[in-house]
Amino acid sequence: MNLEHVFVCGHPALDFAATLRARRSTRFEMFVTPDRLNAWYVESGLVDTITPGEEDDVREATRVREAIYRLATNRRLGEDFDREALAVLNAAARKTPVTPQLTLAGRHTDATPEQALATVARQAVELLSGPDVPLMKECGNPECTRVYIDRSRGMRRQWCGMESCGNRIKAAAYRARKKTAPATAIAAR
Repeated sequence: MNLEHVFVCGHPALDFAATLRARRSTRFEMFVTPDRLNAWYVESGLVDTITPGEEDDVREATRVREAIYRLATNRRLGEDFDREALAVLNAAARKTPVTPQLTLAGRHTDATPEQALATVARQAVELLSGPDVPLMKECGNPECTRVYIDRSRGMRRQWCGMESCGNRIKAAAYRARKKTAPATAIAAR
């Protein structure tokens, strides 16, 4: 079940919203099956085990994910919340969340997909009403649409992650400089 999802946004609800990648271009969907959705819940650390999901769980998760993305974008841009997205998020947040249990081996969290989604929705409510709102930024890579929390010194972070977007942008800029460097050197003679 391991898909090695990327968690670079600095908050679980933003990482959840980032599971639809490249929203402005190719649109790469991570939640194509119930197993892939459940893999995200496990890999994110939200749950240790999860009951098998259904196609309805995927549909509901994508609805909530899109609501989170819309509301995060509203908040980031200083706009009023989209009322439909607000209703979707709040409905999911009202459901029963995951409940960790203490076992002889330590903490263990077993959940249904609905409980996991309710927990993500509650995390989104906390984020979008909390002190980290001014720290939310969108990745500087034009192809990337991840929203992340910028906790860097001076809030100078430009990309969701160096490994994913930062290195690509820096490499492209380097190649562009190298391409123009010979012409500049010849012109200077």
